Formats: sequence, C-alpha cells, structure tokens
Amino acid sequence: MPDNQEPILIKDEDVTNQLPFLKLKRWQWWVLVAVNIFFLVAGQSAAVLLGRFYYDQGGNSKWLATLVQTAGFPLLFIPLYFIPSSQEASSSSRYPSVAVLVVVYFSFGVILAGDNMLYSVGLLYLSASTYSLICASQLAFNAVFSYFINSQKFTALIFNSVVVLSLSASLIAVNEDSDTPSKVSRWKYSIGFICTLAASAIYSLFLSLMQLAFQKVLKKESFGVVVEFQIYTSLVASGVATVGLFASGEWKSLGGEMEAFGTGKLSYVMTVVWSALCWQVCSIGVVGLVYLVSSLFSNVMSTVALAVTPVAALIFFHDKMNGVKVIAMLMAIWGFATYIYQNYLDDSKVRKLQSDVSETCNDQSRV
Repeated sequence: MPDNQEPILIKDEDVTNQLPFLKLKRWQWWVLVAVNIFFLVAGQSAAVLLGRFYYDQGGNSKWLATLVQTAGFPLLFIPLYFIPSSQEASSSSRYPSVAVLVVVYFSFGVILAGDNMLYSVGLLYLSASTYSLICASQLAFNAVFSYFINSQKFTALIFNSVVVLSLSASLIAVNEDSDTPSKVSRWKYSIGFICTLAASAIYSLFLSLMQLAFQKVLKKESFGVVVEFQIYTSLVASGVATVGLFASGEWKSLGGEMEAFGTGKLSYVMTVVWSALCWQVCSIGVVGLVYLVSSLFSNVMSTVALAVTPVAALIFFHDKMNGVKVIAMLMAIWGFATYIYQNYLDDSKVRKLQSDVSETCNDQSRV
C-alpha cells in the first residue's frame, strides 16, 4: 500500500484476491502478519547481535560484514516459488521494459550496498545497544522523507515522534558510552555515531524511493514484484560488496581472522553463515509486511526490533545501560508509540468511512 494513502482495511475477499493460492480468511491474514513481524524482529535482532559478536571475537572486515547483510538473498526464492508470477500483466498498467528494470534494480542495489557499509562501520565502533538506539532515528527520517517524497500527512503526533526520536539520538551523541568496544577512541566512536545516523537516514530515503518506484515505475505492488525487487537489489548489493572486499584487500586477512577468532574457526564460519541467514529472515518479514500492510508499517516494526536489541545486548553482551541510555530508550519508545497511535487513528477513520460506504450501498440496493 503506498505511503501517501490512508491505511486500508483489508477485507477477507481482498486478501483472497491478493493471495488466491492461500484463500486467506481475516484471522489467517492476522496470523500471517504476526509471523512476518516475528521474522523481522527476531531476524534483525539476532543479526545485529551476531554482527557485534563477530567484531568482539576478533573479526575486522567491514566489507565481509556488509556482504553478509545481503548474501543470503537466494533464500528469498523459497517464498517466490509459492507465489504467482509478477509477469502477469495488470489490466490497468503495462509492466516496464527490461532496461528500465535493470536501471532500477542496479541503482537501488548500489544505494543498499553503501547503506550496509555505513551500518557495518557503525556497528564496528559502537556497542550493540548504542547502535540500536541510534538506528531508531530512522523512523523520524522516514516521516520526513515520506512527507516530501510520498506526500504523507505530517500531523502533530508525527511531528512529536520526529522531535522525540531526534532528541533521543542527540542524547546518545553526547553520552560518554561506558560500554564502547575495547580500543575504540572517542574519535572512532564519533565516526560510528555519524555512520549509523547517516545509514538510518539513507535507509529511510531508500524506503521512500522504493515506494515511489512501485507507484511510478513498476506500477504494481504484488507480492511477487516486492520479492523480486528484494532479490535483485540484494544481488547487486552483494556484487558491490564482493568487489569492495577484493578491491580493498580485506579478503587476504579473512584466513587470519578465522584462525585467530576468539571462539574458534567453526564458530567463525557459523557466525558469518547465521548472520547472512538472519538478515534474510528479516528480509522475508520486511517483504511480507510491505505487501500485507505497507512499507511504513514494515519500517515501524523494524524500529520495534531496535528497541528489543538493547535488552538482548544487556543479556548476552552485558552492555551497560547508564541513565542517559535508559532515558534515550524511553524517549525512543515514546516516539514509536506516538507514531503507532497516529496510524491507529488513521485506520479507525478509514474503518468508519468504509462502514458508511457499505451502509450507503446496502440502502441503495434495497431501494
């Protein structure tokens, strides 16, 4: 569903038309949404923790950390196999040419690779909890970009969310992080903060441009089109990361990394493999929510994962949650809650309109 539209209440017959092979009822649609939320939250949280574990145990390749974020894209062929072909022409629009698709996929893939690189640098210099709290600012960026690019409304609640999330990120910026990874100077901490903040902004811009591409270029947002978009952009991003890995010379140090990895060579391989798998589990959740609900809702659920990660980091890595970080996390949750509440109000408004239209149609049919 385009971000410039009000949230749409999906009826049983609507879901059946969108996914005829599933013949979903309303409760089944909700179950599918819940499953995709779980994939997104669990996949993203686990991937961030594994990325931090990789660095903590002696890993140092930023390009490898970038590559694993998209290298597991073949996993997406599984859901693609069970859905209708995206090449089925729409009666109202003509599918774009191969040349146009190549330009779109290549452009978005390069942007995605650059964004993943910034995330990798940020996680290298920041603790998992600090990294996640900064990433929560992507919701504020998404509101701004959606307003200018997707013509989404900018209400008082959305404005409050943007301000609160911005202040939360500012608190992290001035915080003397006591659990910063070892041998990370204040200068590198600043680089990590800037890279993570920039990555959050670029990812939000990526989502808004993706929504615009579905509306203006692809002119179709079926499940197959969304999955194919994810596959081909990930393919390009993986290619860019692979070129970067070899061009930078980091590939030469991978053998030494494996030998010196704190928990052993097998652990090194499993960390890399499971990181790639977790990122793709997250991608399946993202794709599913974009199709079933909207890209905005998918982004909001990503922010939920960012709120879960600091708690998980506290348990597994014993990250210290000082007063500033606790306040920043509470502010991030508050900003997230106001964003969700605005979407609840919009959805209630649409439900009422649909009810009024249905009653009007019934009255006319009786006449």
